[in-house]
Amino acid sequence: MIKAIFIDFYGTVVHEDGEVIKKVSEEIFKTGKVGDKSEIGSYWWNEFQTAFNSAYGDSFDTQRNLEYNSLKKTIKHFNSSADAEVLSSLMFEHWIKPPIFEETKQFFEVCPVPIYVVSNIDSDDILQAIKYHKLKPAGVFTSEDTKSYKPRKELFEFALNNTGLAAEEVLHIGDSLSSDIKGASAIGINAIWINRSNIEVPKGVVAVKNLLEIYYTDYFN
Repeated sequence: MIKAIFIDFYGTVVHEDGEVIKKVSEEIFKTGKVGDKSEIGSYWWNEFQTAFNSAYGDSFDTQRNLEYNSLKKTIKHFNSSADAEVLSSLMFEHWIKPPIFEETKQFFEVCPVPIYVVSNIDSDDILQAIKYHKLKPAGVFTSEDTKSYKPRKELFEFALNNTGLAAEEVLHIGDSLSSDIKGASAIGINAIWINRSNIEVPKGVVAVKNLLEIYYTDYFN
């Protein structure tokens, strides 16, 4: 029996920062020396992922720092005159005031069990975003609580310990196959993938197109 929902935030409850990243990449393209605009996103992503994968325990760093430092390296790599602080502020503004998916508030209102946000984004940013949209989760757990990012197990275990729930009593919902679905499944938490782009669903993965569709799955019937 499902007694609570753990839910990712960006890309699941509210929109990701994809449009902002496009604007940032465009500015680097205009002010730097770039042959193909797509090179910017690839280089930036690789720099971020390298830092992200190493951010654990004593080497943990916040998402804001990871984003800023990887962006700064990207600007330097492409000999751009863009200002890293100015461009980073565009992303950070999105994090605290992100557009919300149209079904999200109804999902929170009708959910028959407590909803806990489990996110990789920094605590201050996500709390501001929750307040901005007047959402009322039962609790919020972030990577800063454990100095560990999803899909590592520490954040999921921390959420279970602080809610007093067993893994089989929780359903985790998220938009990332790696961070959310694989991460939750690895410690025995049932998981549902939010597939808003309607792409091919991997074998064995339970997927829905929006949050309200979750109530039509076997977990609630």
